[in-house]
Amino acid sequence: MDLGISGKKAIVCASSKGLGLGCARALAAEGVDLVMNARGAEALEAAAEDIRRDFGVRVTAVAGDITTEEGRAAVLEAAGEVDILVNNAGGPPPGMWSDWSREDFIKALDANMLAPIAMMQAVLPGMMARHWGRVVNITSQSVKAPIPVLGLSNAARAGLTGFVAGTSRQVAPEGVTINNLLPGIHATDRADALDAGVAKAEGISIEEARKRRQATIPARRYGTIEEFGAACAFLCSQWAGYIVGQNVLLDGGAVNSTM
Repeated sequence: MDLGISGKKAIVCASSKGLGLGCARALAAEGVDLVMNARGAEALEAAAEDIRRDFGVRVTAVAGDITTEEGRAAVLEAAGEVDILVNNAGGPPPGMWSDWSREDFIKALDANMLAPIAMMQAVLPGMMARHWGRVVNITSQSVKAPIPVLGLSNAARAGLTGFVAGTSRQVAPEGVTINNLLPGIHATDRADALDAGVAKAEGISIEEARKRRQATIPARRYGTIEEFGAACAFLCSQWAGYIVGQNVLLDGGAVNSTM
């Protein structure tokens, strides 16, 4: 299927590895020029060079923390007019409700709610003026089924989801869509770290920890960054103009829900 986005320009945040990289590569495969961002300059440039070589698209790499005003300003200045925005950032640390201070919540909100909102506020006016645009926010399956030890993430991502629910309906008349992708466990460094933590705590191998977690997923495996990227690319395509304000789970069926 031709997604109809060749020649478009996209910002993909936190895209040197993991789910962000999967999205960047999938968009590049469709002929989309990229502005890629991540905190680590070396890994970012290596990922950008791989994409240039593999797909022949223009790639601008901007190292910096997208959760800061300075990081966002650098990315937006390098990008100029963009057609596609993929918001992504790492989640806050786990813990218990009694552990978190007001400052902990402010940090979580800055990273996982206010930063993507600021990016949308920056690019939506131009998209609306050109009567075409796509925004995809990478959030979490915890939006549908909160994870107790990830209360900071639950709160921040739920706030972003509420913002998108209203804003997506306001910009849709101008040909601009905003949707959220909700990942479950994927084969990324984050999954490796979670499995390593379980292995250490329970005195088992990482392989055994992974098998246990996979057994809780109806698909009996972790997702791949390639299939996640493909879903993102579709939501950014010409065919997704009638998908507005949705929360799309990519979790192998882990969230047991009718709707």
